[in-house]
Amino acid sequence: MKLRSAFLLIFLVIVIDQALKIWIKTSFPYGHVLNMGGQKWAQLYFIENPGMAWGMELGGNWGKLILTLFRLVAVTFGSWYLVKIVREKHTTGFIVCASLIYAGALGNLIDSMFYGLVFEESTYMHVARMFPPGGGYGGFLHGKVVDMLYFPMVHSNFPSWIPFLGGKEFEFFSPIFNIADASISVGVLTLLAFQKRFLHRTHEMEAASANANLSAEEAKHMI
Repeated sequence: MKLRSAFLLIFLVIVIDQALKIWIKTSFPYGHVLNMGGQKWAQLYFIENPGMAWGMELGGNWGKLILTLFRLVAVTFGSWYLVKIVREKHTTGFIVCASLIYAGALGNLIDSMFYGLVFEESTYMHVARMFPPGGGYGGFLHGKVVDMLYFPMVHSNFPSWIPFLGGKEFEFFSPIFNIADASISVGVLTLLAFQKRFLHRTHEMEAASANANLSAEEAKHMI
């Protein structure tokens, strides 16, 4: 797989992710719910995540800054690693998974770095504007990640006989996420499911390349 193809995949994920986030942020008040196709199990549910996955936070403004800087370092490393595996001619499947993970991390990093500068604060009564005259709701590196995809397919209660959980509410699928999160999850899960195939084929290709180079060197000495 060529580097240009990997960059194209990353670009497409970023464009779709950011277009949906900007549309949600500038079209709905915070907490707005919209059923997709009239189905209650597939919703657009606008929330913002100031911290890590699952809504966890890390120590206020300083924690947010540290988290954003960590994402920035991870994306910088990911840029180097992606170029490395493409040049080393790893398998297409491995490069696609790495590209999806990278695109998702970059998509959420864009929110964290810039959304506080370019958007107003979203409230339950107010739809945020982009590039407001008075400035955004936060500074550089202090933006919130926009989430909106929600699929509450099953809503029930645990059976009473289950220890500690008996009678409590149960919902599948409860997380609210975005395209960037989905891209990371698809990349990671696919990589875990097919890691033996991807890595095995990579080792075979490296061995074949080494044998070809060795044969070329032997041919030179015979001439």
